[in-house]
Amino acid sequence: MEMRTWIEPVVAAAQLASSFYDTGLLLVVKNYYNHTNASSVSASEGAQQKAISNFYIIYNLLQGLTPLLSAYGLARLGDVKNRKISICVPLLGYLLSRTFLLLLILQPWPIEVMYGAAVLHGLSGGFTVYWASVMAVVSQGSSESRRSLRLIVIELVYGLAGFLGSVASGHLFVTFHLGYQQGMVLVSSSIALYAFCLFYSLFVLKVPKPAGSCPAASMSMEHPDGKLAGDEGDWVLQRTEHRPTVGPSKLIMAMLFLGAIMYDLSVAGAIDVLPLFLLKRPLSWGPEYIGYSYAAGYMIFITSFLGVFVFSRFLRDTTMIMIGILSFAAGIFIMAFVQWTYLFYIARAVMLFSLIPLPTIRSVLSKHVEGSSYGKVFVLLQLALVVTGVVTSTIFNKIYQSTLDWFSGFCFLLSCGITCLSLIPISIVAYKQRTPSASLEILTD
Repeated sequence: MEMRTWIEPVVAAAQLASSFYDTGLLLVVKNYYNHTNASSVSASEGAQQKAISNFYIIYNLLQGLTPLLSAYGLARLGDVKNRKISICVPLLGYLLSRTFLLLLILQPWPIEVMYGAAVLHGLSGGFTVYWASVMAVVSQGSSESRRSLRLIVIELVYGLAGFLGSVASGHLFVTFHLGYQQGMVLVSSSIALYAFCLFYSLFVLKVPKPAGSCPAASMSMEHPDGKLAGDEGDWVLQRTEHRPTVGPSKLIMAMLFLGAIMYDLSVAGAIDVLPLFLLKRPLSWGPEYIGYSYAAGYMIFITSFLGVFVFSRFLRDTTMIMIGILSFAAGIFIMAFVQWTYLFYIARAVMLFSLIPLPTIRSVLSKHVEGSSYGKVFVLLQLALVVTGVVTSTIFNKIYQSTLDWFSGFCFLLSCGITCLSLIPISIVAYKQRTPSASLEILTD
């Protein structure tokens, strides 16, 4: 394989940059509201938490909804013209929007400037277009027999880069700064990495010509093959089986959608308020520990991938989904009562398989949906998850503000309850799939 077709440098550098930016943004926002709040110590912490929460509600809404305006057009342009378009435009958006944070550090601007950065990032396609294009380039340049290996490597590069970036980000924020402008070196490093990604994609990366692949109808292979499909950082081992081209019943389709939406709702809500939870007492974490917390999240990414790699050899897809759901439910229940640092990492360790459910649900859909409906179903699922994530972020942040004074872990208990409820539709799918007649209805519309 020609080295210029390797997209791993872009994936690694972009994820390092993203880790630096996420930590930098959280701590810059915290410092901003800490300096602007002149109340007493006990009152200022609660006011600070609510101010940060309100900021992220608006920021996440803008960043989550604006890609819907441009994502389809950019993806289609990349398909028709050149795949580099749908990679470079989001990277340019990353570069410009991250510059806003650097300017905020250097200039006494209001924090609302970052709302403009969120809009710019979203209109350029954001992570949705960027990651889908990366997966398309990797798939386009690999043969059917080697595609699973190539996609596995891409996902591991993504996870490891995020882990390393998260570990380093807190130290960079505190140790390396000029004068009183904390975070300038960290954010500048993020911008430099995005600039490298854009340069590499424009002038070095060579989009490979499509490799030979089997048509959709030729599914009768003598041995199972693995294909790792990813969207927005998702991964899953898709085993090609010798089976007729049949789709699930509409009940199974509905239950898969419902299970995915409920699980995404619980995870997105809890993870959105988790950084705020770590900033307040009794933990009161600083930059280094915030970086470690993000790194713990990326370790879950890697352990979940290994879980799929092992479990897929001898467990049904629905069983793997349930393992992932129970893993997150148990971990987030423990998180509600975290008062010491070690207990946070115990909760995170219990969540080691929590990234399995959503990509495995995508795997089930890809195995049973008729070829003519494949794209339509995945577009509907992705849109449902995007809207769910945006709405959930707003609701959970408001609940967190309301329960902050009497039990700040309430959102995590609520997330645990919703997570357990998501087992119901998945259990129905598991029961229906045990009956051969349940899979005989072709999805035609």
